[in-house]
Amino acid sequence: MDIAALITWVITALGGFYMLGTWISRGGVRGGTSRLPVPIVFGHFALAAIGLVVWIIYVIADKDALAWTAFGLLVPVALLGFTMLARWIPVRRARTAAPAAEGERSEPAERYFPVPVVAGHGLFAVVTVVLVLLTALGIGGS
Repeated sequence: MDIAALITWVITALGGFYMLGTWISRGGVRGGTSRLPVPIVFGHFALAAIGLVVWIIYVIADKDALAWTAFGLLVPVALLGFTMLARWIPVRRARTAAPAAEGERSEPAERYFPVPVVAGHGLFAVVTVVLVLLTALGIGGS
């Protein structure tokens, strides 16, 4: 189960990297009209990356404390992720209601996140949290 969690975590990270790259390239770091605060975005990214490194070390070393540390890091990662999702949904709905004019730069950077990437990132994130928790609890073997 630890390898399954690693695989889902890496898939989740790939979706996150795509969205982070999109957000940065569309001016999200500069603030502007983005509804995603820079500290939340980078806090989510940093904690998730640290957690992934801890999980990789856990897979190699098989120390229970590392599994619980990784899970502990995932809790604030998930909370920050839900915060960003809640702030992204109105942006997405506004795009559906009134598409932006060609070349308009006053729209939020997160408006360019594809729904399938957001949904996949969230789905794989939930699966990752569950697998990490089950592994830390010793359910399903490792």
